[in-house]
Amino acid sequence: MINSRHRRKYGSKDEWNMRFGIYQSNVQFIDFFNSLNLSYNLTDNAFADMTNLEFNSKYLGYKKRKHSKQLAAPNITCDSSKLPISVDWRKSGVVTRVKDQENCGSCWAFSAVAAVEGINKIKTGKLVSLSEQQLVDCDVFSDNQGCNGGFMEKAFAFINKNGGITTEKNYHYVGKDQKCNTTKAKQHAVTISGYEMVAKNEESLQAAFTKQPISVAIDASGYDFQLCAGGVYSVFFGNSLNHGVPLIGYGVDDGEKYWLVKNSWGTMWGEDGYIKIKRWSNDKKRNV
Repeated sequence: MINSRHRRKYGSKDEWNMRFGIYQSNVQFIDFFNSLNLSYNLTDNAFADMTNLEFNSKYLGYKKRKHSKQLAAPNITCDSSKLPISVDWRKSGVVTRVKDQENCGSCWAFSAVAAVEGINKIKTGKLVSLSEQQLVDCDVFSDNQGCNGGFMEKAFAFINKNGGITTEKNYHYVGKDQKCNTTKAKQHAVTISGYEMVAKNEESLQAAFTKQPISVAIDASGYDFQLCAGGVYSVFFGNSLNHGVPLIGYGVDDGEKYWLVKNSWGTMWGEDGYIKIKRWSNDKKRNV
């Protein structure tokens, strides 16, 4: 049963019955979807006892700007023929383990921290797991709102202004909003000098990515993303960006060009916590 397989605990028999009903409905959708033989498949993962609306309200925390002015993003020009055919920053020891944001809309913090962890490893040779919880608790005087969502660029600005960020070991993750622990927050392990936006075209994104892992926003609101198991996710996302993730690779799988994304939903989702997302050749059909 899903409550034992995924270590779910329900408060009552009625709740168990409700969750099992949702699970059965999701399994029917999974079976139908997989029968289509598309480029990716679904499974009854740890989120299969949740409706899509419930899942989105708990796990998608990237806030799309509606009225504020966007920072200018320069085009990064390059000869695409000189770029590597594939890159996987995990092979360079630049990526920390897959983490779990739990029942908290803190994806923005995980995305930002992963990018900082990556550039720190590249510059210093040391891979240090940094504190998402510090951002959740302490970066509350901008537009970021902890478990209620935020922006990666605001997180970078906070780390820069704050003088750095501490380690996960020092300020460990609890998956809920807390009062900022200023004593721990002052124990900086890594600093950054600033950040840059990347233009919204795949050439600029690919060129920037060859230098380090970068933070992006995606649309993760679909049932098929919630229950994704593997393959190359090929749905056109459109403009509904709602989930912050780090890009940690790109390549080609069975003729399909993809971006490799490290998610923050634990290792029981996707391919051990990662997902391949199709790279569109037409910039009007961008997935990230």
